[in-house]
Amino acid sequence: MTRNNPDDKNGDMPSYFHLPPLDVSLAFPQATPASTFPPCVSDYFQLDDLLTSEEQAVRMKVRKCMEKEIAPIMTQYWEKAEFPFHAIPKLGELCIAGGTIKGYGCPGLSVTGSAIATAEVARVDASCSTFILVHSSLAMLTIALCGSEAQKQKYLPSLAQLKTIACWALTEPDYGSDASALKTIATKVEGGWILEGQKRWIGNSTFADLLIVFARNTSTNQINGYIVHKDAPGLTVTKIENKIGLRIVQNGDIVMRKVFVPDEDRIAGVNSFQDTNKVLAVSRVMVAWQPIGISMGIYDMCHRYLSERKQFGAPLAAFQINQQKLVQMLSNVQAMILVGWRLCKLYESGKMTPGHASLGKSWITLRARETAALGRELLGGNGVLADFLVAKAFCDLEPIYTYEGTYDINTLVTGREVTGFASFKPATQRSRM
Repeated sequence: MTRNNPDDKNGDMPSYFHLPPLDVSLAFPQATPASTFPPCVSDYFQLDDLLTSEEQAVRMKVRKCMEKEIAPIMTQYWEKAEFPFHAIPKLGELCIAGGTIKGYGCPGLSVTGSAIATAEVARVDASCSTFILVHSSLAMLTIALCGSEAQKQKYLPSLAQLKTIACWALTEPDYGSDASALKTIATKVEGGWILEGQKRWIGNSTFADLLIVFARNTSTNQINGYIVHKDAPGLTVTKIENKIGLRIVQNGDIVMRKVFVPDEDRIAGVNSFQDTNKVLAVSRVMVAWQPIGISMGIYDMCHRYLSERKQFGAPLAAFQINQQKLVQMLSNVQAMILVGWRLCKLYESGKMTPGHASLGKSWITLRARETAALGRELLGGNGVLADFLVAKAFCDLEPIYTYEGTYDINTLVTGREVTGFASFKPATQRSRM
């Protein structure tokens, strides 16, 4: 049908219908999203004063990289549950993989410096911090603490540059908190070992070049460690789908059917679960700094949001109840930082116990969940959008609250240390022993 309109001489739509494309972000102004990351205002008690100049430099280097390279892309990859492989070289340039390991191309950071780097990565994106933590504080550290000199020279330099990626396979479908009871077995054969069993929840495993696998030696009944290559015949890794947290992290189910591992890839220093605990002691400190960094990012985001978003004719930051919640969040962050810093110093001085590490990790994750919940409230409806960080961080904290020892198990580790009584098994089982 042709319209009789002076502006419509050719029978086309009138000129007032030819409008430029609508920029939805301008049509619905809210506040600056996390893709442009807020400045850090969460270090209220000035942690920098407790750091060496080298640790301060690491902190700022990591912060700048994460804000520039990861913040703009993290939400889209989180939503898709995909990993941004193109960002690995940028993360590698930070020279933080390998953390406290000295030599072999590793950075040789202090425990505090490595913890600060972990927090700064987590402040922007928890998934990236988990990716590095699994690769560095678990897999690389196992080789560094328990591997042979030949293994260190062969594997660590490439791992330190993130040219080779590793994962750490301890947890099994039926053994999570009770990991020392694992059922994967290693049988000695000529020239090496045959591995049979399953692993679950293994971060990085879908694309890792190397898998650090723990299995029970059928001869000694002790737990040993092995380096398995991704192309080993009989090895199958399947991605775990439908996670609500740490969606960028690629967790996998691993099945090993007669996987051969040559003698040179048996980690000779892992001869019992106690050897595995040497690695977990360090990683638990690093894991405690993840929720610290996440909480810092949540606070920084809420601080900016409250100043930008207006209701009833005033910025949200002007309302008393919002200030109370914001200060509660800030208080949590300061306390978490100080507990985390003290944990690092205890480790560096050789005084840290398993109970110290467990209390730090459990209490810090508890406070981080509270901080995230308050932040979710402060952002109102926008608090459920991943674009504003808090909803994403809210979900990402849930797996961190559980892995590296659940809140309950870590509480019992500390309880055992302060009372002298182990209470991990039900009373009915203890009475039979």
